[in-house]
Amino acid sequence: MHRSFKTPPDWLGEDEWIANVFSQMKPKLVIILGPTGVGKSEVAIDVALGVGGEIINADSQQVYRYMEIGTGKPDPEQRLKVAHHLIDIVDPDEEFNVALFREKALKSAGAIWARGKKVVVCGGTGLYIKALTHGLFVGPAKNPEIRKRLEQEAGENGLETLYLRLGRVDPDALPSIHPNDRYRIIRALEVFEMTGKRMSQWQREHGFKESPFEILKIGLNRERGELYGLINRRCEEMVANGLVQEVRGLADRGYRLDLKPMQSVGYRHMGLYLSGAMGLEEAVSLMQRDTRHLAKRQLTWFRADKEIRWFHPERERRVILEVAREFFIRNSFEQGLPVRPDREAKGKNNP
Repeated sequence: MHRSFKTPPDWLGEDEWIANVFSQMKPKLVIILGPTGVGKSEVAIDVALGVGGEIINADSQQVYRYMEIGTGKPDPEQRLKVAHHLIDIVDPDEEFNVALFREKALKSAGAIWARGKKVVVCGGTGLYIKALTHGLFVGPAKNPEIRKRLEQEAGENGLETLYLRLGRVDPDALPSIHPNDRYRIIRALEVFEMTGKRMSQWQREHGFKESPFEILKIGLNRERGELYGLINRRCEEMVANGLVQEVRGLADRGYRLDLKPMQSVGYRHMGLYLSGAMGLEEAVSLMQRDTRHLAKRQLTWFRADKEIRWFHPERERRVILEVAREFFIRNSFEQGLPVRPDREAKGKNNP
């Protein structure tokens, strides 16, 4: 039997039964991950249906309300098939970060397990997945003087200048940091200036010796030409399905185009079009290019994780389902679950 929690953590809630279960055995997670546009949602739904599970979103953009088309959220019909968690939980101008994600994801997982269901995590935000499975990297305390100077440099010379500098001092950090992620670029440079140690090195040295979960990581990928073709068509479909109108609607609600979620791929490009900075054709072309670049960065991040088992989302769909089922059956904590008293009583009254 797998090692368990000696003391069940707070995120399991106050359910005495589930706390007792996890004092005896280790919970399982299946994680469906991969680059944007590869087809994660469809596979996750099939896996959840096949194993009797619910899905926890691990996409940093799908947490925001009113951002449907550009984030590729599961549609209402898909969400009716399988319960989804951590979608549409904050407004675009609300603070949301990896620490909040981890807190909410753990609580959702505890609630799912308490219902006797299995947990399927689905998303392409590598930092969120790493935080969920191995905890958070806090790092050195902030230095207001260095941060203020870097903020001033970004304002005077452009964020790209700082991004290029980061590439020189810490190239290993670039795959996980978007060129427009002002906070993380400045934080990485701040840490390097304070400590002389690269942020990527801090992160590699951080982590639990062992995850509190038993984990199956299913990575999805396609041949590069196939993936990039899908990405290009997906961007065109998003525009055809109303992405411009969605961005305009967000602006009409009072959400500024410089908000962090509005600077994500797709929303930033349609914002440039709506502001008159470029035509629609150019905006779509740049959106396609930047989405391909995002997919490349995601794959670079995930390929460093040797625990991931890689599959083609369509050609190997049946294999994926078999692997997931086998994972939950093998040394299954569900096999050892004591029957909940309320269900036991119900079973006796209703054979």
